[in-house]
Amino acid sequence: MDVRTKILEEATRLFAAHGVDGTALQEIADAVGVKKPSLLYHFPSKEALHASVLEDLLSRWNEIVPRLLHAVAREDRFDAVLDACIAFFTADPDRARLLLREAIDRPGEMRALLSTHVTPWLGVMAESIKKAQADGSMRKTVDAEAYILQIIHMVIGTFTVGATVQVLLGHSGSNGRPKRGSIDPRLTAELKRVARIALKQE
Repeated sequence: MDVRTKILEEATRLFAAHGVDGTALQEIADAVGVKKPSLLYHFPSKEALHASVLEDLLSRWNEIVPRLLHAVAREDRFDAVLDACIAFFTADPDRARLLLREAIDRPGEMRALLSTHVTPWLGVMAESIKKAQADGSMRKTVDAEAYILQIIHMVIGTFTVGATVQVLLGHSGSNGRPKRGSIDPRLTAELKRVARIALKQE
């Protein structure tokens, strides 16, 4: 992994844990294993690094979804995108924690970023749901756009607080407890079940 990528990875982790204001550039440099001037060579300020972390996170997601929407049949899009969303945050739960922290700390900036990176595929997904409602295969009373936003909220919430609250589940079968910081598969399986049931025709 190159130094720039490692800086983005460690900055994501530390910003998610402590917030941007609570994280010093020296802490990020120490976590990467470089001197602070080396970090500043790649990112000239904390503001530049912060902007790059968010842009990198949302750009990665924005690369995945259009490919997915193009590849899968219309009726399979919802399941495919939900699975991809869960896999995206499973790979790095700090992504979800950072998005939630940013939504609380900097709502104006996040609104602008979400408008750029989420609105395009949100419309495509909502249109798929509306088409399924029209042919009777999905519940007509569902507000497609609001439903999708609630599912996004559920996914981010699961990965933000799931590692903390899943202690209430006890052991997760023969594999024992999930490792620290990871999400119990029971939580994501139930999230998917709830999401699908909400769309099913009565």
